[in-house]
Amino acid sequence: MKTLDLKLTRIGNSLGVRLPGALIKRYGFSGPITVEAREDGLLLKPRKQSKLSWEETAREMAKSEEEWSDWETIPDGMVEPWDGPSEAEFLAQQKGSSRPASKKKRVA
Repeated sequence: MKTLDLKLTRIGNSLGVRLPGALIKRYGFSGPITVEAREDGLLLKPRKQSKLSWEETAREMAKSEEEWSDWETIPDGMVEPWDGPSEAEFLAQQKGSSRPASKKKRVA
């Protein structure tokens, strides 16, 4: 493995290392980077996505051996009406508040 000597560069009140474009491209750095501190140095890795896209989710589901036809689905763009409490009512219930969830002023 080839060794590179890089200089520390002032970035505002901090110091940083500038990586050559070829390294960035080779290791797939395009967003946030995870840094792992090890005894012998630092390991830089592209941060893994915590959430799959819809397309990736569909691919993963197709690869699995599970039967998905029992799941109820709603066609894209259609939304079922919500019959539960509003967000304000829900938060008021969670706090145990007896106050009305509405922010409207009452007139006596």
